[in-house]
Amino acid sequence: MDKELFELGLSKRKATLGSDYVEKNLEAADDFNEDFQKQMTEWCWGFGWGDDTINEKTRSMMNLTMIAALGKMDEWEIHLKGALTNGVSKDEIKSILHVIAIYCGVPQGVECFKIARKVLEDAGEL
Repeated sequence: MDKELFELGLSKRKATLGSDYVEKNLEAADDFNEDFQKQMTEWCWGFGWGDDTINEKTRSMMNLTMIAALGKMDEWEIHLKGALTNGVSKDEIKSILHVIAIYCGVPQGVECFKIARKVLEDAGEL
């Protein structure tokens, strides 16, 4: 493991998803998934999010579309919350949802709109 890349990933992960969420996941890790948690933090968040070529807001917008295309709705909700943290506006989310519906299908757009409404209401954006 590259400790420097892990630490960078940990800071990026916490900045986007929140320290409480990240710490809860790391503390819940056991001998079955601890290596995965560490590698994912290093690779996804350190290597991927640690590259400053694309800013966090743009990266969040990209992630919302890709995760929606995969249909991974728990992850989509988590990353929607992170997108708000990274400065993605309600109007930008609405436009992203339109693109998701066009390219991933209306049923997927409907699902994303349902989750987005809940997240935006909880955040005081609706």
